[in-house]
Amino acid sequence: MATYLDRILAAHRLTAAADSRSLDRLLDAAAQSAGSVRGFRAALEAADGLAVIAEIKRRSPAKGDLFGHLVADALAKEYAGGGATCLSVLTDAEFFGGTAADLVDARAATDLPVLRKDFTVGPADVCDARLMGADAVLLIVAALSPSELHRLAKLAWQLGIEALVEVHDEAELEVALGADATVIGVNQRDLVTFQVDEDRAERLASVIPPGVVRVAESGIRGPDDARRLAAAGYDAILVGETLVTASDPAAAVAALRGR
Repeated sequence: MATYLDRILAAHRLTAAADSRSLDRLLDAAAQSAGSVRGFRAALEAADGLAVIAEIKRRSPAKGDLFGHLVADALAKEYAGGGATCLSVLTDAEFFGGTAADLVDARAATDLPVLRKDFTVGPADVCDARLMGADAVLLIVAALSPSELHRLAKLAWQLGIEALVEVHDEAELEVALGADATVIGVNQRDLVTFQVDEDRAERLASVIPPGVVRVAESGIRGPDDARRLAAAGYDAILVGETLVTASDPAAAVAALRGR
């Protein structure tokens, strides 16, 4: 049975295959991009306590509409006011209702580093992330071959941005480490059942080596989860649904940070 990730990736690979833009020109444009980069990893490492990567998204494949009428720059300001360390912005339109403009607007509204949260399948995606102003790009081990992961992680580094490399199990963690990942996200959500597996995050945290920034993703519902993950050894949490559906997003971020 195809998972939600299979369906999304199939759509993104079709789009990539139909992209007629010159990759050489994209690479040149991205390399010459004048925008300054905000240190994504450095911000997570410098956070006082557990860092929060606050996500901006309108909907999800599993839950449908979450905050369909959100205004990206206004929400970014609320997150920053609550003490968010970084932003994560969904730019996928078909499945998450996002746009590149959301990232541009959110980044302009604050001084926080911004992750382009999308399904990166090729070099053009990394170039687009740099051109729209992202400070980091998401690379999902389950979505890429090891050679693709190496290539895209290296390209991100060459363009001056960072990669959050997402894993789901020990085997994927080994692939991420083999690609010299320095920021690793552990997704607690099972790709087949879409259920949250809290044991997964705690188990993997113990085998991520020192020097790698640990980020827990998915299924983080409130301060109790945040404290549990901090105790397990995570440096940061990436939180979407809990924050975009909160009546007071700033207060929700502050609560996750223990403030």
